[in-house]
Amino acid sequence: MRNTNQKILRMVQLAMLIALVVVLQVVSAMIPPIGGMVSITLTLVPVVVGAILFGKKGGAILGFAFGAIVLINCITALDPGGNILWTINPFCTLLICFVKGIAAGFVPAVLYELVKGKAEKVSAGRKYVSAMVAALIAPVVNTGLFVGGMFLFFKDTLYAWAGDTAVFTYILVGLAGLNFLVEFLINVILTPAIVRIVDVVGKRK
Repeated sequence: MRNTNQKILRMVQLAMLIALVVVLQVVSAMIPPIGGMVSITLTLVPVVVGAILFGKKGGAILGFAFGAIVLINCITALDPGGNILWTINPFCTLLICFVKGIAAGFVPAVLYELVKGKAEKVSAGRKYVSAMVAALIAPVVNTGLFVGGMFLFFKDTLYAWAGDTAVFTYILVGLAGLNFLVEFLINVILTPAIVRIVDVVGKRK
């Protein structure tokens, strides 16, 4: 009976995080891109929380939800830059959205478990470092795979967006650079909150 209750609680908590991912990504799409064509995302924090609480599978599920909403925003033109990519090549746009989304949930879970270790009792300092590593790697993976996907599938579009600017300068400053810095800083600032949430939820399990 206890195992059943734990499974139900886990499903409810995961569903709440998925709902939060959906809401935050819709809100993110309404924020004008910072200096470029790509919208900022506020969604990585609940993805990281889920990755820490529920491991690789939970992180991947939340990342999948993140990717699905990003794709919907691209299709519906809530994300103007994403809509351009969707118009050019729907399949590659879909692939980028889901690969980077799932990886942004899966990789933090892997690194959190690796840094935290398998010991039953883990110091507060180690928990904090583990959570910070997970939180900081998420925007790196998300942005890195997006830029890689642009080079792989949308190179001509990337150069067209860059215009007279050197393409690497455009990537660092316009395409994703400023957005990445904002996302990175958000995760840095909210790392203590992530640790606190994990501690509270973990004690209730």
